Amino acid sequence: MSSGADPVSWLVVEPGWRVVAADGTAVGTVQEIIGDTGSDIFNGLAVSAGLLKRPKYVPAEQVAEIAEGEVRLAVTKDEFEQLGEHEEPPASAEILPP
Repeated sequence: MSSGADPVSWLVVEPGWRVVAADGTAVGTVQEIIGDTGSDIFNGLAVSAGLLKRPKYVPAEQVAEIAEGEVRLAVTKDEFEQLGEHEEPPASAEILPP
């Protein structure tokens, strides 16, 4: 049996999972999963980097691996810090496909 967890689908990711940078440094926790479960389209993650920090938006292409309880990014901690903030859509807004 391998030492790492088996890769899993983005559909099982839950808020609170650990998020680690490409070098293994913990950068935060999953706050929200952004995607369309009906179409199995994964857009990205909102990652909470700390209580007083705004969540970062990590696009799907920056996610290297998803394992049980942990998401590994394809970017370093420094690159993670440069990512934009996750913008909450207004409660009344409908999200329509482009």
